[in-house]
Amino acid sequence: MINELNDRSREILRLVVDAYVETGEPVGSRTLSRKMQLSLSPATIRNVMADLEEMGLLFAPHTSAGRLPTEAGLRMFVDGLLEVGDLTEEERASIEGRCSAAGRSFQEVLEQATTALSGLAHCAGLVLAPKTEQALRHIEIVGLSPGRALVILVAENGVVENRVIEVPPGIGPSSLLEASNYLATRLFGRTLGETRETVLKELEEHRAELDTLTRKVVEAGLATRSDDSLGGVLIVRGQAHLLEDVTAIVELERIRKLFAALETKETMLRLLSLTERGEGVQIFIGADNKLFDMAGCSLIVGPYRNAQQKIVGAIGVIGPKRMNYSRIIPMVDYTAGLIGRLIG
Repeated sequence: MINELNDRSREILRLVVDAYVETGEPVGSRTLSRKMQLSLSPATIRNVMADLEEMGLLFAPHTSAGRLPTEAGLRMFVDGLLEVGDLTEEERASIEGRCSAAGRSFQEVLEQATTALSGLAHCAGLVLAPKTEQALRHIEIVGLSPGRALVILVAENGVVENRVIEVPPGIGPSSLLEASNYLATRLFGRTLGETRETVLKELEEHRAELDTLTRKVVEAGLATRSDDSLGGVLIVRGQAHLLEDVTAIVELERIRKLFAALETKETMLRLLSLTERGEGVQIFIGADNKLFDMAGCSLIVGPYRNAQQKIVGAIGVIGPKRMNYSRIIPMVDYTAGLIGRLIG
């Protein structure tokens, strides 16, 4: 549709979007006439705005002459008119400094990257940690309360994952320690998936000298990922930024539902699948994606790859539909590339 617009229509659409991003308020023909490079009268601009409104690219929120972009207008702007900027040296240094891997686990690096991105973009930052199983260098099972224990998994790449499991009542520290030692000797340097079948067969054939309770703990520990086909860890930082423009109770409820949705594994899988639609950073505006449409938000997300160039995770930001796309897109792209280099 962008090819159907002449130069003055494109210029007016661009200026309306720029004003919307800056203030969130409708802009009128007189204001636009003072900003335009082309010399057009307010009356001519009103006619062009009326044409853009008929095309579904602009709308009037009330009876005033001012206009705002529709989601279709924002989409056209992003796809055809947006001039993506570049990061400043200070922004690059801030992201690189927060993502420094020295003395940190990979998950801690991802948390810092998300926090840095959230702060620079003034949006909520999110990152989906790798969903692929890594070889383990440590496993430990710790009692929490009667019938529950915590499995601590430390991968060779430094990612720490904690899972709560159900265990038989009456399990003592000695049984948990024995189960931990048993699994540690068999899983070191291998993934749970690689060793699960071997260990379960050993248990079934009674070749492991474990008592009944310890055996059950081992089986529960092995099952911590067996039903986790989605995998991954979703980290969200800076949610408060989404509340800055909220002015009504109904908007607050939409944001609350979004926060709840971000905690589901279905959301993790959906986020990763979004990045596989095309190369580079993906932009989803409002109704482009059901998850973010309900909160009136936009999502800018970029994939990051491992040394084999396989997409293993994604990082991005969620913000209002009037976020500064030209500034935030290169931030997401740079951060995703930096994480990929750290993995490599």
